[in-house]
Amino acid sequence: MNEILTFLGENMQMIYIIILSIFVGVEVIGKVPAVLHTPLMSGANAIHGVVIVGAIIVMLNTPADNILALALGFVAVVLGTLNVVGGFAVTDRMLEMFKKKK
Repeated sequence: MNEILTFLGENMQMIYIIILSIFVGVEVIGKVPAVLHTPLMSGANAIHGVVIVGAIIVMLNTPADNILALALGFVAVVLGTLNVVGGFAVTDRMLEMFKKKK
């Protein structure tokens, strides 16, 4: 318990920033009209490619005998890839609606 309190005491500014960013994010997203929800979410899914890069970096620095970390990294890469591909698919379908029909 002392370790947790020490960590919280040493990182109080970081905790304040995270809490404030949560409030700002909720306010910004709460004001978005329903029509724009799909384009924003598809863009956010595409940005999650950072998860893929992070998982690959973690897997590269993990010892070969740590099966749990490698398995979790693999799952993160697969799920991140699905998220990115899904984001681009939704964006592509949405943009198809604005093209003129032949």
